[in-house]
Amino acid sequence: MANLKELKNRIGSVKSTQKITKAMKMVAAAKLRHAEEAANAARPYAERMDSMMASLASGMAGRDDAPKLLAGTGSDQRHLIIAATGERGLCGGFNNSIAKAVSQRVDKLVAAGKDVKILCVGKKGRDALKRKYGHLIIDLVDLSGSKRIGFNDAQPIVQRVLGMFDADEFDVCTIFYAKFVSVMTQEVQGQQVIPASIPESAATETNDVVYEYEPDEEEILAELLPRNLAVQIFRALLENAASEQGARMSAMENATRNAGEMIDKLTLQYNRERQAAITSELIEIISGAEAL
Repeated sequence: MANLKELKNRIGSVKSTQKITKAMKMVAAAKLRHAEEAANAARPYAERMDSMMASLASGMAGRDDAPKLLAGTGSDQRHLIIAATGERGLCGGFNNSIAKAVSQRVDKLVAAGKDVKILCVGKKGRDALKRKYGHLIIDLVDLSGSKRIGFNDAQPIVQRVLGMFDADEFDVCTIFYAKFVSVMTQEVQGQQVIPASIPESAATETNDVVYEYEPDEEEILAELLPRNLAVQIFRALLENAASEQGARMSAMENATRNAGEMIDKLTLQYNRERQAAITSELIEIISGAEAL
């Protein structure tokens, strides 16, 4: 009977876990809808910004007075890696996939003799990277207090990065995040944000369009380049938020299904053990009756 009681308690425990995972799936689905809408709304603006930057950058190509954020420092020796992950777990391989991509890039840069610094956005990324790269992590940006990612959440990151760049602490800055594709698919991206990296597709779109700017390109770029950095970091945070909720929804759905399968197996085992116990008791009763 002790074994039956243990099985019954275990079935109850798994059922409780199943209720929790099912509730977490529903919460993630609700958050995903808002996060996906925000990510989709930010993409056209960010893409149009890329197109505008491509047009302006083409006019400044090769000029000595090109802004530093566009032309760079002339070196690629010092790298700043922004590892944007989540603040919480229970979302499958979401955080680990970003940390793995960051690790691969850092290993490649270190092997090439480059100097690397890591700025972590999200505690889970810091936790995954600190064992091997703790000496390279310079700070952690904690966004756990933000229920919904807004543009203001990106500003401290932008100010920190711009301050470091103005202080000549790095030459190249790359942000790693997960682009939301679907609930089942999130693609890890590594996007260079300093010097501004203009996609070839954006540059191609401007070939047949002639823009006239007032004031000149240099003054506009001086204003737009920091804003473009903020837009790209904000976009990465929004993509990450949607990807995290999609990954959590998928993980909780799998956990709920696995819990259901375990409950079925344990229930079958419980019924077999119970039937065996009943049969054993009947045999003992019959044997006792025959002995009399």
